[in-house]
Amino acid sequence: MKVLVQRALNASVMVNGDIIGAIDHGQLVLVGIEKGDTNVDAQRLADKLLKYRMFGDEEGKMNLNVQQVGGAVLIVSQFTLAAETKKGLRPGFSTAAVPEEGEQLFNDFVSKVRAQYGKVETGRFGADMKVSFTNDGPVTFMLD
Repeated sequence: MKVLVQRALNASVMVNGDIIGAIDHGQLVLVGIEKGDTNVDAQRLADKLLKYRMFGDEEGKMNLNVQQVGGAVLIVSQFTLAAETKKGLRPGFSTAAVPEEGEQLFNDFVSKVRAQYGKVETGRFGADMKVSFTNDGPVTFMLD
């Protein structure tokens, strides 16, 4: 399981012209599910995501997490994070979880984050989504 988290001034996700999730200040979280990922991985990354200190304190040091700054979280499934890119010029997806398993684990991850924090929006698993955001910093981290 790979979680790409970006500090955002704002973020939204649109499906078929309708905004289905949007946040102001907080985290845009892109989630890639791989074969072999488990609910244990989802719990570990949900815990890490919410505690990850990527927001500046009074001195500008990254000492605060999303909860401490009152930010929100927008979680979007992105199977391309599981792509194999070392060989050739076209990505391979044999390491990505099959859609049914990926959707179950993605939903489990979202539930685990929501159980700990109420300010959570999502995209729609498997949909053709248009994601817009303003990266703050820019600040981006890969959690795995």
